[in-house]
Amino acid sequence: MENDWKERLGMVYSTNPDFDYDHGNREDEETLPPHEQQLYVSLDKKNRKGKAVSLVEGFVGSEEDLKDLGKLLKSKCGVGGSAKNGEILIQGDFRDKIVSLLQLEGYQVKRKGG
Repeated sequence: MENDWKERLGMVYSTNPDFDYDHGNREDEETLPPHEQQLYVSLDKKNRKGKAVSLVEGFVGSEEDLKDLGKLLKSKCGVGGSAKNGEILIQGDFRDKIVSLLQLEGYQVKRKGG
């Protein structure tokens, strides 16, 4: 049996003989097809020392699919960024390019903000 103590860091001891530790392995959310997704693209400068990032919000699906979409956008724009917590951050102001790329992929896209 594997030693899984690192996964149980918060659990110390249980006196219940029928206790079974819940590892918290939740199933990934099922990714909706692109034509059913409603994504919002905006420009964000808050808490970034004045640097602008293009923000894509509203993705419904697994983290792996989110990272794949983020990788596609980053490579097409030629910049860095990140994809986590249902958001994709692309460094710089690439809103128009991101909207056109997402529409070519089949997503429903709306611009948010000014």
